[in-house]
Amino acid sequence: MSRSLSLLLLLLKLVAMTPSQRPPSCHEVRTAFQLQQVGRGRLVPEVPVEESDLEICQHKAPTCCTRKMEESYQAAVRREIAHNIQALNFEIKFMIVSHKSNFKEGFTHLIDLAVNHTLSLFDSTFWLLEQEAVDPVRELFTDISLYVLGEEIPVDAAVSRFFDALFPLVYKHLINPRMAPLPKEHLECLRLTRQDINPFGPYSQTMVTGLSKSLWASRMMNQALNMVEHVINGTEQTVMTRECTRALVKMQYCPHCQGLTLIRPCVGYCLNVMRGCLATLAELDAPWRDFISLLEHLARQLSGSYDLELSLLGIREVVKESIQYAEMHGSNISSVVEKVCGPLQESAKSSPDVIVQMNMEDKLPQVTKFPASGHLRSSLPLKAAKNDRPRNMKRVSREFIKYMENSKAFYATLAERLCSGDLAVRDGSTCWDGEDVVESYANVVVSNEFKAQAKNPEVKVRGHNVLIANVINRLTHFIQTGSQKQIKPDKNRIREGSGGNEKLEDADPSGDCDDEDGCQGSGDSSTHTGTKLIPEVSRKGNATVLVLLPHPGSTKTSHKQKNLPDTGSRLTFSSTLPLAALLFICQYI
Repeated sequence: MSRSLSLLLLLLKLVAMTPSQRPPSCHEVRTAFQLQQVGRGRLVPEVPVEESDLEICQHKAPTCCTRKMEESYQAAVRREIAHNIQALNFEIKFMIVSHKSNFKEGFTHLIDLAVNHTLSLFDSTFWLLEQEAVDPVRELFTDISLYVLGEEIPVDAAVSRFFDALFPLVYKHLINPRMAPLPKEHLECLRLTRQDINPFGPYSQTMVTGLSKSLWASRMMNQALNMVEHVINGTEQTVMTRECTRALVKMQYCPHCQGLTLIRPCVGYCLNVMRGCLATLAELDAPWRDFISLLEHLARQLSGSYDLELSLLGIREVVKESIQYAEMHGSNISSVVEKVCGPLQESAKSSPDVIVQMNMEDKLPQVTKFPASGHLRSSLPLKAAKNDRPRNMKRVSREFIKYMENSKAFYATLAERLCSGDLAVRDGSTCWDGEDVVESYANVVVSNEFKAQAKNPEVKVRGHNVLIANVINRLTHFIQTGSQKQIKPDKNRIREGSGGNEKLEDADPSGDCDDEDGCQGSGDSSTHTGTKLIPEVSRKGNATVLVLLPHPGSTKTSHKQKNLPDTGSRLTFSSTLPLAALLFICQYI
């Protein structure tokens, strides 16, 4: 009985003891160690010990930490900061994946719509070409798709291939339908000499000029989506330096070693540590802002006069007028073709009543400018029902740009965002300053700039991160490329005068295509203006053939034509419309 009474009195005495009088214990440290999944609880000692080999959490008083625990803490902070950066990136990554999907879906739908719209021209107007024109049209839009999606296929080369393939069809079915079936050699000759013969006048260059700007802007927007994804992924692969890891352990876990598992770091202390750890990421701030400015420029282009949808749907009208141009100059083209590719035999089965697919009331076609407004939309019956259509590309681009504008300061505010919330407490409440519990953080808080880290009292920043430097280089190169290729004022061009002198003429308001716009040449070897005749010289054997087709509004010939010897191969034409119409009618009488 007396023994039980003694035990009861001892228990009451222990309960009555103040916390400072209780035997020291590491129970709370072990609990936090396990709950935060830092490591196994058995690594934590039962009571504070005199640990002499600690590298980070060195204190004079007994500690609940060991060297093994410090290693676990270092692994934990590396995981935690990587997870926190991924959490900040998650929203941007989600939006990028969504916009990439919407962009691809919208672009695919638009290409299909433009293909059908262009093919309807042959179904309704040039039906003799309908079957054979399908492949050239689809190949043109395939090349356009590949260019926008990143392949190195110049726009002028794609357009040139299309007109090369179209010329034999137009010549066989519309210009010389009475001729016997053309042998493969003759068709190949027509294809190879299309640029020299120039049967479609200025319309090849018209198509290149109309497409180049809008295709370039769409190509850059697609590449921008890929670039954002590359930047985000690059930041998540950042490896924390040894100095950063030690500073994070000191900030987050060294208080635990003294049993202070609930204390949080001061906000100024947290900012210094995070800014030192993320100094290389903060270097992305300036190029990231420039990148978003470029995206805003692209969005204005895609929503303005270089609307991709109107440009692609405008191909149909340019193809129509190019074929009409060839029909109008059919006799001249035939004469040139006979000299270049050889004469053809007339088919015995040909009917005199050949259907000519051209409105005789049409005047000489004028160069079509690609539309800058929505007047094409009302004449298109090819669009899918509203509920079935994928998202409009302009809307996708606007939503993407609007979101990106809100993320301009993303890399300048990483430290602030990481230190907000539960990680740190504002000055005014007791907090951890790296050494002890204080009322406020006393050290200077540095800015997030890389150069400012030289004065950072908590983290030594020794050099640039190689992975981030590579991301910055790629981002900077993309910005430079986009800035160099931004739409510029149209350049002056040289016009030939009748006396052989040259003078500057204001550029066509439709703009000229240059290498910056996805063009590597004009696609045609001739240069076209609306006020001159341009000779093209082709060679077949030892014969020289001057190919000279009048452009709309031509009234005088080039001085080069006057100097050619009269060998019988020189072709001259009258530019008066009545005579041209009379010659055209006589061809089919």
